Amino acid sequence: MHLTNVLAQWYLENKRDLPWRKTSNPYYIWLSEIILQQTRVDQGMAYYLSFIENFPTVEDLANSEETRVLKLWQGLGYYSRARNLHFSAKYIVNELDGKFPATYKDLLLLKGVGDYTASAVSSICFDEAVAVVDGNVYRVLSRIFGVDTPINSTKGVKEFKLLALELLDRKNPGDHNQAMMEFGAIQCKPQSPNCAVCPVNDKCVALAENRVAVLPVKDKKVKVRKRYFNYLVVQANGFTQLNLRQGKGIWQGLYEFPCVESTGEIEERELMESEDFNRIIKGDASLKLFNPKMVVHKLSHQHIYTKFWLLTVDEHPAYKTPWKEVLEYPVPILIHNFLKDYLTA
Repeated sequence: MHLTNVLAQWYLENKRDLPWRKTSNPYYIWLSEIILQQTRVDQGMAYYLSFIENFPTVEDLANSEETRVLKLWQGLGYYSRARNLHFSAKYIVNELDGKFPATYKDLLLLKGVGDYTASAVSSICFDEAVAVVDGNVYRVLSRIFGVDTPINSTKGVKEFKLLALELLDRKNPGDHNQAMMEFGAIQCKPQSPNCAVCPVNDKCVALAENRVAVLPVKDKKVKVRKRYFNYLVVQANGFTQLNLRQGKGIWQGLYEFPCVESTGEIEERELMESEDFNRIIKGDASLKLFNPKMVVHKLSHQHIYTKFWLLTVDEHPAYKTPWKEVLEYPVPILIHNFLKDYLTA
């Protein structure tokens, strides 16, 4: 238990002053954990504070429109997190009479909650003896114990979970889990950790074997898909058109301009002759390319190469979004950044 005790002391001396560490409210802890999935603390902090201000209780979140939730989430990415958050809030209010699940097992019933989040909330809020394993914990355990099993393999997930459970301080599981995660976040960092001042450097197998830079191990990344979007930004006498993105793909529930997706970069003539363009655009239109250089928006499994085409057209019933209301819609950050440039040009 030497490692456990050392990390507990290190945490007391080095932990960051974060707002969700000043509460045991499971709603606030759950909210912070969902926001911080795939998001750095410095980026997620403002979103956490905004959500707490706008939805101070789980009932407030449940009773909100999804559009408002997505608008507040705008810019964080991985929007399924926001939709699942809203769905689960309604489940808690409507099915559980507003009583937040208090066990690991019951927390797993919430949409969007997996092993990590259920472990974090149940241990921090309810002192349940379950171990958290996130990216930071994988890194700490992999390096200290010299484990090279890929962390994104079935074998690796099980192996690291068992190792984390062996080390767990069952009397103080919440503090222990936060100590492990914090240690990985600010001491045992992904790149260039300061091993000289590490309190467990005498126990670290990776340091002894000069393998700090190669641990933890991850299986090969998924091949990145390239997509080409041509957004048609309608300018029709004070109106434009924003469409709700449907389906299970990226940006579900967000709004975007009509889009022609192509197999590669296309120019004006090819765009205007495409079947999709002529289905979308009513009447004659004059085109102007807003961004001569393609905008490349990188997601985890796909890179989106984007052109924004400004179309001046006559007023038509098909174009029903007033330009003065455009900023009220939740949109992907790709569209948000375009609007910032376009509306100030």
